[in-house]
Amino acid sequence: MRIAKYLAAGFIAATMSLPAKAADIVDTAANAGSFSTLVAAVQAADLVDTLKGTGPFTVFAPTDEAFAALPAGTVDDLLKPENKDKLVTILTYHVVPGKVMSTDLSDGMTANTVEGSEVTVDLDNGVMINDAKVVTADVAADNGVIHVIDKVMMPPM
Repeated sequence: MRIAKYLAAGFIAATMSLPAKAADIVDTAANAGSFSTLVAAVQAADLVDTLKGTGPFTVFAPTDEAFAALPAGTVDDLLKPENKDKLVTILTYHVVPGKVMSTDLSDGMTANTVEGSEVTVDLDNGVMINDAKVVTADVAADNGVIHVIDKVMMPPM
């Protein structure tokens, strides 16, 4: 009985010293609760492995409510396999290479997105990325940072 008690105590001590599993951009968004549409879109666009990569990435992550505000049928249409290229373009417009924290932002600065276009920061009325308001900044992930936004940004087409 005593041996079992020591073994159990040793197992618990060893388990407690193990590092927590890493939470990458995708896992962080999936566990946050208000990004199920974004996660589904990332899966449909085959960007999961990319956003689970080493990065670092800065993701301007639209909430489920932001996707719901798009015209009726837009999300369903974008998730169709024949619209994958368009979906990839929209999603990669929300990603900037590197880890850009809110303290790194300055009014009027621009950043190149993975899609290839620029986004512009406006600090006059809170933090805005183009016309999307940052509602939560600096959500840390092991391979970057997420800034939660209230709108789906559309790249120039």
